[in-house]
Amino acid sequence: FVLVGTPGVGKTTLGKELASRAGLSYVNVGDLAREGELYEGFDEEYDCPILDEDRVVDELEDRMSQGGVIVDYHGCDFFPERWFHIVFVLRTDNSCLYDRLESRGYTGKKLQDNIQCEIFQTLYEEAVLSYKKEIVHQLPSNTPEDLERNLDQIMQWIEQWMKDNN
Repeated sequence: FVLVGTPGVGKTTLGKELASRAGLSYVNVGDLAREGELYEGFDEEYDCPILDEDRVVDELEDRMSQGGVIVDYHGCDFFPERWFHIVFVLRTDNSCLYDRLESRGYTGKKLQDNIQCEIFQTLYEEAVLSYKKEIVHQLPSNTPEDLERNLDQIMQWIEQWMKDNN
């Protein structure tokens, strides 16, 4: 499955903990791209590299065909639909998100655009347009309690999925 959301919503924290609890493998697409230099340039405005989506898909294809992989990235519209049985979009209140991004050193346009992305539900809309609506689920990700609730909910889903598909 895939965890999607604006930077700072808690995808990595949730993904790593789920992988550990469920015995699944975890892929942070940002880390994968860094390690394999899967870029097609640099965005001066946002001060970050531009992901080469085709190379990321090629790099992940074998792992994804084996199953049992949690993918963590802010977008999901370029991944093959066959890869995911469920899409979780993490959502965070703007005041929380602003503080989290500011503490990561986000400023100016990069900070504002990420907050707007969350306000306008951009990544949720992208997920709904890219996958069957019934497999896309939004989860709140503001507090440690939300994290625990999300871990429990997703673990229940994983256990049910394994029962139904093994």
